[in-house]
Amino acid sequence: MKKLFMMLALASISLSSMAQEEYPIKKYRVLTNTFWNNWFVQVGGNLNMWYSQQEHGFDLPENPLNKNRRTLGAAVAFGKWFTPGLGLRVKAQGIWGKIVGLSAPRYYMQKTDKNSYANSYWIMNGQALFNFSNMLCGYNPNRFWSFIPFVGAGVGRTMTHNLYAMGLSAGLLNEFRISRKLSAHFEMGWNRYESDLDGIEDWEGNTRGWDTHDNNLYAEVGLTFRLGKETWDNAPDVDAIKALSQSQIDALNAQLNDANAENARLKDLLSKQPDQQQPVENKTVKEFIMTPITVFFNLDKTNIASKKDIFNIAGVAKYAKANNANLLVTGYADSATGKPGHNQWLSEERAKTVANELVKMGVNRDNIKTDARGGVNELSPIQFNRRATVQITE
Repeated sequence: MKKLFMMLALASISLSSMAQEEYPIKKYRVLTNTFWNNWFVQVGGNLNMWYSQQEHGFDLPENPLNKNRRTLGAAVAFGKWFTPGLGLRVKAQGIWGKIVGLSAPRYYMQKTDKNSYANSYWIMNGQALFNFSNMLCGYNPNRFWSFIPFVGAGVGRTMTHNLYAMGLSAGLLNEFRISRKLSAHFEMGWNRYESDLDGIEDWEGNTRGWDTHDNNLYAEVGLTFRLGKETWDNAPDVDAIKALSQSQIDALNAQLNDANAENARLKDLLSKQPDQQQPVENKTVKEFIMTPITVFFNLDKTNIASKKDIFNIAGVAKYAKANNANLLVTGYADSATGKPGHNQWLSEERAKTVANELVKMGVNRDNIKTDARGGVNELSPIQFNRRATVQITE
């Protein structure tokens, strides 16, 4: 019996020591951040190349880089990463007072009215971002290049002609890390809008492929500024941690067998000297069983994370029943998440949960006291602070 309690106490000590060191993590999982983290702002300039339905069949230049098709523009975007692989953004781009591709009607009109082919416009899209670098290779906060395809939909307006158009968008965003808060980006995209974004609502006779709509191809360079916390904490691999803990328990068990053999030898020596005998063994065992046993909880939860943790407190409950011992259950939360008042409530509820488990195991409720420490930052990583401890008291 005494050996069991000594093993449990040593296991608890080894797990606490491991919490201060590096621990196994899951490559493709991270801990959720609060809503106000992982936001970003992007600004950039782009080269736009236009192709519209009105241009087919009029012998106009087909090279998208032709001066009649290209124009410079500006863009700004605001968004948030919800996970390392999935984000959303709203992007606005446009140009004012420049040509937006030379369509057939404009081509024949420009000789008499040079202002007829000018077109001020803007485009706004909501887009979903997919960071393939993190999704395929695992999360890495120090990765230099991130490969990010995106798709979306939105609305555009030609202010010159007071017309609106709906459309779709797709493209590829490449981000290059400069620092924790700043990245450069190079983006290539395609905006496919209804046929009136360039100022001409319809032009009969063209129903071929992609030139049935107003198409905007663009290449953009710019900067991305990150707001709030810009990284995630890696999720611990609980199964690997438990396997590591079990291996440590096995090693401690071997050491314990050696210690028992030495203890037997010393006891034999003491038995031969009655006048000098001291209760060495009882004192040692008492020190071990006085060590707190730890039970862990998930983020913002009051139910025990793993039923295997109950095995530890089962041994303490058995000792408490046999010896009518008093127990102290102390609840904790991590101070890195949640407000102080909520963390205090969490720690109280976690202590009550463990106390109720002890009562189910037969411990007299009058022998159980609970304490709540609120949010703390005693262990690393922060999830190890989401716990309750059980300790035998005098």
